[in-house]
Amino acid sequence: QGQLVESGGGLVQPGGSLRLSCAASRTITRINTMAWHRQTPGNRRELVASITRDGTTSYADSVKGRFTISRDNAKSTVYLQMDSLKPEDTAVYYCYATRIYLPELWGQGTQVAVSS
Repeated sequence: QGQLVESGGGLVQPGGSLRLSCAASRTITRINTMAWHRQTPGNRRELVASITRDGTTSYADSVKGRFTISRDNAKSTVYLQMDSLKPEDTAVYYCYATRIYLPELWGQGTQVAVSS
């Protein structure tokens, strides 16, 4: 626990923005793809966005044009810029990372609430 640490969640009004960050511990190496998933109570966890080590991105249809995933390999950090937020974006957002020849990792989650 604590290998991936998310931050940046909070309460925001509809139409507002938040920027999530996920930093890997300095002991974590060989990170490959990084991604953000989200989950609400009673629902399955869904993939929001992913980014490969070389920068290739993929987004869920529900967030295309509104969210931007990026990463800083030197800092072993992935970001999720969320703009034009909607109430349906409310969820716990989880950081995820695959590693070369090592098990995948999950963060503890950070709460995002979009409400007026």
